[in-house]
Amino acid sequence: MGEVLWTPPADVRERSRIGTYLRWLRTHRGLDFADYDELWRWSVTDLPAFWQSIWDHFEVVSHAPATTPLAERSMPGARWFPGATLNYAENVLRMPGRADADPVVIAHGQTRPPVTLSAAELREQVRRVAAGLRRLGVGAGDRVAAYAPNIPETYVLLLATASLGAIFSSCAPEFGTRSVTDRWQQIEPKVLVAVDGYRYGQKPIDRRAEVAAIRAALPSLSHTVGIAYLDPAGPPPADAIAWADVAAATDEPLTFAPVPFDHPLYVLYSSGTTGLPKPIVHGHGGILLEHLKMLALHHDLGPADRFFWFTTTGWMMWNFLVSGPAVGAAIVLFDGDPGNPDLGTLWRLAERTGTTYLGTSAPFLLACRKAGLVPTEFADLSGLRGVGSTGAPLPPEGFHWVYRNVGDALQLQSLSGGTDVCTGFVGGTPLLPVHAGEITCRALGAKVEARSGDGTPVIGALGELVITEPMPSMPVGFWGDADGSRYREAYFDRYPGVWRHGDWITINPRGGCVITGRSDATLNRGGVRLGTAEFYSVVEGLDEVVDSLVVHLEDAEGGAGELLLFVVLAGGVEWDDALRKRICRELRTALSPRHVPDEIHPVGAVPRTLSAKKLEVPVKKILTGTPVDSAAARGALANPESLTAFAGLAQRRAAHDDPADRGAR
Repeated sequence: MGEVLWTPPADVRERSRIGTYLRWLRTHRGLDFADYDELWRWSVTDLPAFWQSIWDHFEVVSHAPATTPLAERSMPGARWFPGATLNYAENVLRMPGRADADPVVIAHGQTRPPVTLSAAELREQVRRVAAGLRRLGVGAGDRVAAYAPNIPETYVLLLATASLGAIFSSCAPEFGTRSVTDRWQQIEPKVLVAVDGYRYGQKPIDRRAEVAAIRAALPSLSHTVGIAYLDPAGPPPADAIAWADVAAATDEPLTFAPVPFDHPLYVLYSSGTTGLPKPIVHGHGGILLEHLKMLALHHDLGPADRFFWFTTTGWMMWNFLVSGPAVGAAIVLFDGDPGNPDLGTLWRLAERTGTTYLGTSAPFLLACRKAGLVPTEFADLSGLRGVGSTGAPLPPEGFHWVYRNVGDALQLQSLSGGTDVCTGFVGGTPLLPVHAGEITCRALGAKVEARSGDGTPVIGALGELVITEPMPSMPVGFWGDADGSRYREAYFDRYPGVWRHGDWITINPRGGCVITGRSDATLNRGGVRLGTAEFYSVVEGLDEVVDSLVVHLEDAEGGAGELLLFVVLAGGVEWDDALRKRICRELRTALSPRHVPDEIHPVGAVPRTLSAKKLEVPVKKILTGTPVDSAAARGALANPESLTAFAGLAQRRAAHDDPADRGAR
């Protein structure tokens, strides 16, 4: 079991929002729970009572009541709060606990000076932009697409779009043209809002040519709106409208279209590494309830907080971050290179903005650790009471680094979920201690289980992560999937009526969770399942290795197959047999003989998505003969050129039957 690194204070129930919720349940529902486990079990057993309590406790603003919290419990097909009408933007802009003059959006970046919006200013900007969209003919059900970074304009556009009952979709401007058009040709937006470019660190990135290509590929567009972000003095694109004109002064009041609970709010997309990205439709009510629950009861965010998660508009964590004002938290937006001028950038920004909860990724925290960074030596982080980590499993050494170098009194919350549910279904809670290398708990309302190969639930053993009861933030569906077949195939084919997420998870007897990689990228040697996260922890712990990727090529005859490890070497390090032997020795010693790879190949870079996830599955497909363009959507990659080395290796392997000819052993 992981070492305990943080313990809740004795008065946690008096100090935390989940404690307030527990007192509310006792007073208003006559329910009393001795501990988190009892609360969780109730939340995933009596679903109607739990989700109605979230609605009532947070005083959701609605225009018509629901006939029942849950009319149909099956998956897929659960029907939440039928009859209710509400609006996500109305509930976010209520900003409970915030006065008009309070700052609620604090935006920093590397392209322009900082921007701060008060609660009153945010509402005013949303009012103006909603009126501007109306002038462009946008109404309920129309799609508005944003090719824009993590800046206030993008956030205002989301809320304005939602206020009208229209549907929002964003792509970060680092996305390539093909990646963007693969997404938006599916949803046929009526309006495109796009920046002219941005600055990443010291480098200006002009995106005008990409915007032109995107416009040409979207015949559905009625209007294009240009944001002069890189060049504030520059003209908007030809035949486009300036953002200032859309946001012009108007007398129109701020109103909110009452929409059904499952009315589409925004469309998110799978990573798009293979085939067309899945256009995942999320609804107003499901996202609102899930984010109220997670932000307040798990992350303990409220009106005293400034909430900062490093993300782009192409990752669902942006959608999660910008719900912060719904629980009264101010949000910190950052657009730029977190490594410029060095890895201390985000930590210094946390101090500068008074951040109380900083969210980032496991790769970033491990990079800081590897660089020997000690943030407390150059930033005052005494106001930081929470750190979040997602995007990949955080190993024990990542936990230890945070507690030694960021703060020993804060709560570190590792969480996992995904674009599919736009939340984390395993994460942290103020009520439970933090153990090194573990995700603390299963989230309230998320009936997460580990299933063995025969489909039975297991505790203390590696299993397939499944969700056995519906959640309101599960997708309304996939765009254009009229009969629901793509949606069912994505999550429910393996276990009918049960959501299969595609991760390997171990749930220990106290409810702690360890995720060990994607189940579709899992290594299976002789019937023994090996997660990828543990490989990376060992290999990337070596000073000579800065990145790595491992894949398992199965044997058609049922043998052990081949385990291939790819390593990116630190500058100045030469690949030789001594280093190969050292890597093998470390894996054998730290993990097991089964973890020793059959081949190790140095490569220039590990292919990653734009949200920094490693692409084990596409690499595996390339190595087994799939053409590169079929194995991965290049526009969804941060470094598509990295695939060339794997394609070359696949050709060499195909040309030589003798494994001894295949490279480093």
